[in-house]
This record gives sequence, structure tokens and C-alpha cells, in this order.
Amino acid sequence: MKRDEVELLTEHEKLLTEHEKLLAGQEYDYRDPEIQKMIQRARKMAVEINQEVDMEHRRALIDDLFAKAGKNLALMSPFQINYGSHVSLGDDVLINTNCNFQDSNLITIGDRVLVGPDVKFYCGEHALDARQRFGVREDGSRYVITTTRPIHVGNDVWIGGNVTVLAGVTIGNNVIVAAGAVVNKDVPDNSIVGGVPARFIKSLPEINE
Repeated sequence: MKRDEVELLTEHEKLLTEHEKLLAGQEYDYRDPEIQKMIQRARKMAVEINQEVDMEHRRALIDDLFAKAGKNLALMSPFQINYGSHVSLGDDVLINTNCNFQDSNLITIGDRVLVGPDVKFYCGEHALDARQRFGVREDGSRYVITTTRPIHVGNDVWIGGNVTVLAGVTIGNNVIVAAGAVVNKDVPDNSIVGGVPARFIKSLPEINE
């Protein structure tokens, strides 16, 4: 790459907002006012949704919080979420109790997905090298360096209770993830996986629609 092209890329990176850096998987400043406003809004709305008993009003709040909330969504309380606007849920999705969406990047969940209780989706991650986990600001204060990657879940998926899905993972269509699994790699279509870390267990018959 030519020097002027490198300089152009560097200038482009400087023009990105902290939120755009977050979604691009770059190091970002968690203190950024736009990011903090999004987080505080999501936390407030999650509390309201968790406490709301009027189903019509609750659905309106859900539609306002999430990027997409498909038809026949069953979102059981309580749940936790960081941004809300980064999460898209398909049709006929069931999210059981105590699920945690650490959606510091995009989380996309397809149609006819069952998510068991205590499931965690973690988009954020830190460096393997401990020396690269903290940076120093101009004022001398230290901060945690975080990068993010999206999570994608296909259609016709059953995620068992207490599963953890890590940053960058794509779970294919027609998949079962056994309870307690830690999914740190992509899962192919038509398969059952389980364990820590999750490994292939067996194939499932293809769904012919």
C-alpha cells in the first residue's frame, strides 16, 4: 500500500465517531457521550420492559428499544441489554428469563429461535496479551481496551439454558446448542453442538420447507 493511501486510511479512521469505531471492531472510547447516552437509554428501557404488565405497552417499548422485534416475540423478564438498537430479533422468537445481551456490536437472531434461560451473548473482547488490555489517555489515566465483533444466529435454532455465545460467532440454521455450552467458533447448519468449548456432537436432518 502506498504512503498516501495509508495516510488517507488514517484520516478516515479519525473521522469515524466512537460508535462507528465500536461497530467496525476498532478500539473505541467507552466514555463517549453518544455511547453513554445509548447505554443509559437501553438500561432505563430494559427496567421499564421488565416491570411492565400491560402487554400492549410492553410491546411498544420493545419495538422502540430493539432494532427489530419480529412477530410473535416472547421476551421473558428479566433480561439485560447494553444498547438495544444493536439487536435484531426475527419472527416467532422465544427469549427465556435472565438472558444477557452484551450487544456492543450487532446481534442478529433469525426466525423460530428458542433461547433458554441464563443465555449470554458477548460481543466484546480483550487482547490475549495482558500488556495490551489497558491504554493510557493524554491525562495519564488508564482505560480498558475493548474491541467488538457481531454475533449471528440463523433460523430454527434452539439454544439451551446457560449457554454463552462469544464475539464473532455465527450459528447456522437448524442448530441445537446443548445447555451450558460455550460457543467460541462458528456452528454449521443442521448440527448439534455442546461442551466447553462447544464441539460438534451429531448432524440433524435438513429442514425442507
